[in-house]
Amino acid sequence: MSANEPARQNETATHPGPMNPAEFKKRLVEFARGASTEISTMDEQLLPTLATKIPAGTQVYVAHTPKATLEDVVRVAIKVQQLGFRASPHIVARRQVSEHGLRAGLKELVENGVEQCLLVAGDLEKPLGKFMSTLEIIDSGALTDAGIKRIGVAGHPEGHKQVGMQTLWDALKYKQEFGQKSGIKVHIATQFGFDPNAILAWSQQLVKHGINLPAYVGVAGPTPLPKLIKFAMACGVGASLGSLMKNMTAMSKLARLATTPDAMLMGLVQGGAGTPGNPLVHPHFYAFGGTVATSNWMRAVVDGNFEMPADGGDKFVMDA
Repeated sequence: MSANEPARQNETATHPGPMNPAEFKKRLVEFARGASTEISTMDEQLLPTLATKIPAGTQVYVAHTPKATLEDVVRVAIKVQQLGFRASPHIVARRQVSEHGLRAGLKELVENGVEQCLLVAGDLEKPLGKFMSTLEIIDSGALTDAGIKRIGVAGHPEGHKQVGMQTLWDALKYKQEFGQKSGIKVHIATQFGFDPNAILAWSQQLVKHGINLPAYVGVAGPTPLPKLIKFAMACGVGASLGSLMKNMTAMSKLARLATTPDAMLMGLVQGGAGTPGNPLVHPHFYAFGGTVATSNWMRAVVDGNFEMPADGGDKFVMDA
């Protein structure tokens, strides 16, 4: 595999062997417990509703979308924390207007009990301030000075449309070393995809590259297929999107592709995700605007309120 290629889809992890339906369901529930999810600042009015649906203590990421400000993200993250979740606001490097503003935002977060954040570079070609990358935020000392205790960093199992794979591996190593030196706990939150095997192969590459950070696997929540493809194209999801676009009429026959969260979880767990020693510890559910639908589905799975599909199907049968 060259330095600029994503992990190949046939380089899958060793499967733990066949499981009966009861055992499979048990492992699915265990994998889903501890999952994180994501909202945007536009979901602020939904927070009281979400508090009745998502388990207390869940990591809830607050996305810094294009129309939001850092102040918006900080405000919503504090509300999320006060509702009994573990808020993890996005800190988007290229959307930081100034280092002073970043430090003030981090200080306010920590003073209100928010101990973690997710670092992402962002897709602005020209940054609003001086930060181009997450490494520059790390090097600024703003995280350690504020007292942040945990950070999430981005993982790209199918590569990045603008960054070579070797650069991505080097960045993960740098962030891992930062965590070791600073005492800040670091984990990976991956981009979503449609191919469990590609993600399982990438998890093997983590080990080969000496990365021992726990990884939360990006999984798209219940989302209509056209909307899902739109988000995938915007996010630059790699090889599996290409396969998806070429095989739209034969989707049900493509064993490797999973366009529902049910199918993704089944593929990941069948491949060993969530087992001791596997870097893939839990899912991270992207809502794509369907926050309530995703939280309802997530809660049903965490509570085990579903039955396994019959006859090799790829959708759970939800309890009434």
